[in-house]
Order: sequence, then structure tokens, then C-alpha cells
Amino acid sequence: MMRPLLIALALCAPLPALAQTTFGGMQADTSAPVEVAADNLDVNQADGSALFTGNVVIGQGDMRLSADRVAVQYAPGDQQRIDSLTATGNVTLVSGPDAAEAAEAVYDVAAGTVLLTGDVLLSQGGNVLSGDRMTVDLATGAAQVQGRVRSVLQPGGN
Repeated sequence: MMRPLLIALALCAPLPALAQTTFGGMQADTSAPVEVAADNLDVNQADGSALFTGNVVIGQGDMRLSADRVAVQYAPGDQQRIDSLTATGNVTLVSGPDAAEAAEAVYDVAAGTVLLTGDVLLSQGGNVLSGDRMTVDLATGAAQVQGRVRSVLQPGGN
């Protein structure tokens, strides 16, 4: 009789400040081409940057990142190689059955990582995990959530 109550209380309690999970249920192909679609594009040849605005969708393999604005920083001296992408405004990262929302995301293309910050909300099926920031290693699918981590787990879920 007491066990279901203890389990329910444990699920309602905040998790420690760091939680590890997987994202996307699969490994992303970080060597695949990065495709970008948007309503507008502004290119600055002087500093080697580009700014996509309006309904921006970035795709790489099975991963999709959408936002209102995405600033692209190219590698120094190489306008053909993307160094990083910084997404702001209604940021959503989707990989397989998993989706994460945040205020900002920085995709470090060379490292194959995405750092989401600002009210991060991760949905995996019926399970939800929130925190201040989440780092996703796209090669392994491993994710770490930090800062006031909270979780709602559905019975029978993972």
C-alpha cells in the first residue's frame, strides 16, 4: 500500500542538477551534408557569417533543427566549411521520436554536439524532462541535462 505512494512521490521530486539520457534513439550522421531552408538569407562576406531568418529548418541526416533565426559561422578562411550554427527563437531539435525545445541552440559542427539553453524541454514518448541546459552528442545520442532538472515519467515508459 505504501510502495505506490513512495514511487509517486519520487517521480514528483526534482532530479539532481545533472541527468543523463539518450536523444533520438539513434546515432546521427554528423558527416552528412547540412541542409538549410529559410525565408531569408543575409551574407556578410567581411566576417564570414550568414544569417537565415524566417521559418528556418536545418537538416542533417535524420536530425532537424528549426528556429526563427539561425546564424552560421564558417570556419576561418574556409567559406565552404560550417564551424557552428546558433539558433534562436522557437528552437526545436528533433531526432527520431525525440524532440527538444529551448530558447537557443548552438550546433558545433566539428564537435558534433548541440547545446540547448533556456527552459529546455525534452519529450520522449510520454516522458518529459526539463532543465536549464542540455548537451547532445550527436555521434552517440548521449544527452546531459543540467540545472534544476525535473522529469515526468509514464508508467511502463523508459
